[in-house]
Amino acid sequence: MQILDGKLVAQAVKDDLKKKVAALKQAGKKTPHLAAILVGNNGASETYVASKVKTCEEIGYASTLIRFEESVAEATLLKKIQELNDDTEVDGILVQLPLPGQISEEKVINTIVAEKDVDGFHPSNIGKMVQGQPAYIPATPYGILLLLEHYKIETKGKHAVVIGRSNIVGRPMSILLSQNSSTGNCTVTLCHSYTKNLKELCLQADIIVAALGKPEFLTADMVKEGAIVIDVGITRVEDKTKKKGYAIKGDVAYETVAPKCSYITPVPGGVGAMTIAALMQNTYQSVLRQYGG
Repeated sequence: MQILDGKLVAQAVKDDLKKKVAALKQAGKKTPHLAAILVGNNGASETYVASKVKTCEEIGYASTLIRFEESVAEATLLKKIQELNDDTEVDGILVQLPLPGQISEEKVINTIVAEKDVDGFHPSNIGKMVQGQPAYIPATPYGILLLLEHYKIETKGKHAVVIGRSNIVGRPMSILLSQNSSTGNCTVTLCHSYTKNLKELCLQADIIVAALGKPEFLTADMVKEGAIVIDVGITRVEDKTKKKGYAIKGDVAYETVAPKCSYITPVPGGVGAMTIAALMQNTYQSVLRQYGG
């Protein structure tokens, strides 16, 4: 069993970007600038955004963090996004999800111009991705592809089971794994809450991507020997034995599943780190496009 070390691979991506950003500056070109919007004080969202801002500093990007109260009106948020769309200094825009109930995530995603949608959620980017055209790939699936690529994992001809059908992870992941590419060419089964015989399908899988947000959902009796398991889940579970009062759990029961796997991602230290690395990669691509790259 080999651990797919997201921290290690993410650091390699960041080190590479740091050199590229230095080269941009040396050539008198633009420094990549990422703008992040955070609504409310959700603990997990605070952590994610802080990590993104810290990563920007680490690799030499400019970054802007814009905060709004939980009660912010939808119109106010959309107006701010429009201002960032029009700001030529800003190359990438992300609005940290989830958002409070009075704000439509769909409207927010559609308001960010596709050229600055470095999270890869805009319908234009999703549509281009489906057709295999150049586009910003959603950051988490993109991060998973970078991880598979780094470890030179052969995906061609494998049966991949993706558990979860969100627009952010499950659906795009299923499409990317089926595409004719170096990290694709899988036969993909997309599973969800209405899938019958889920256990049997998982037992047929060479690759399982667990992305449904239920702690330790995937158990050892659902995984065949030698499978590759990618755990996208990250949930705070109350644990009074921990200093912070909670433990971080993935969608996979790691302790019992890991011994059966050829490769597995840990939580934390797996897909989460790669998501941020992929976001930075997309932001760099945004600048390159301005120079015809």
